[in-house]
Amino acid sequence: MNRAARHDHVVAAELVASVLSLEVSAGDRVDATDVVCVLESMKMEIPVMADTGGTVTELVVKVGDTVREGDPLVVVRPGA
Repeated sequence: MNRAARHDHVVAAELVASVLSLEVSAGDRVDATDVVCVLESMKMEIPVMADTGGTVTELVVKVGDTVREGDPLVVVRPGA
């Protein structure tokens, strides 16, 4: 994983889950309410939002990865 710049926003997992899908690619522009990925936990699908508008600079995970609470998923450069 590249180091996120100090002003970048790291979208993190809020629970233990598997990455079901990635809805963005590096370079995509997102709004705060855009879904960046979908996690699956206990057979439930959980959409994860960007929480800030900007440009996706890095996808930290890939489909099928298992993540824990606090693990980085996607990095967004606000306003970019």
